[in-house]
Amino acid sequence: MGSTPEHFRCEITGRIATVSLDRPDRKNPLTFDSYAELRDWFRDLAYAEDIDVVVFASNGGNFSSGGDVHDIIGPLVGMNMKELLRFTRMTGDLVKAMVNCGKPVIAAVDGICVGAGAIIAMAADLRIATPTAKTAFLFTRVGLAGCDMGACAILPRIIGQGRAAELLYTGRSMTAQEGHAWGFYNSLTDDLDTDARALAERLAAGPTFGHMMTKTMLAQEWSMSIEQAIEAEAQAQAICMQTGDFERAYHAFVAKEKPVFEGD
Repeated sequence: MGSTPEHFRCEITGRIATVSLDRPDRKNPLTFDSYAELRDWFRDLAYAEDIDVVVFASNGGNFSSGGDVHDIIGPLVGMNMKELLRFTRMTGDLVKAMVNCGKPVIAAVDGICVGAGAIIAMAADLRIATPTAKTAFLFTRVGLAGCDMGACAILPRIIGQGRAAELLYTGRSMTAQEGHAWGFYNSLTDDLDTDARALAERLAAGPTFGHMMTKTMLAQEWSMSIEQAIEAEAQAQAICMQTGDFERAYHAFVAKEKPVFEGD
């Protein structure tokens, strides 16, 4: 994945990348630089052969407080429409890069997870949280619309239209318990780092080409009819049936052994 990022933390061990924002003293806000560098990193991830899974972690007890008030919100007030659109497209490009990176992304959420931080968690494939995590889509609280970075498209698909509408209109915090009951969080845990790592290792040990195909189809089938989706999945599965991992799984089953996948 090239050089070490300048504006966020990244550690790669055992084919798992753990990334996090690195301003814990301010609850990890995003800046223009961290937005852009994260976007570029996730774009490059699609071509990385040394990473199979990403954990987007918390840091210092918080996930992210969203866009930095002084470094982002203040400058936006003085921008013209062309400059503002350039910024909003860049933030949306981060979500698109996460969706299209070809690797499962796990959001491990502790403490504050609001604004653009909540969007990053939303854009992940799987989300786990501590019982004290608080998630809020704060955009109406600062005079904006709730339709930010794909929220009106993605959030209803995770928790339902009515619940998403409530959160996006009011900007109120969703408790971890609500998030779990509504399906936003897959699980709650008191040992966030350990459980996130265990989940990542489980995915990394699986058929990684198959995971890439699963992620691709989950995104692409949003705009398909049932007939189109069934045909697309037939083609995707036929491709996966040509992989070495499919053959390894068959031989392991015959031998009554656990398959060892190699990602090809």
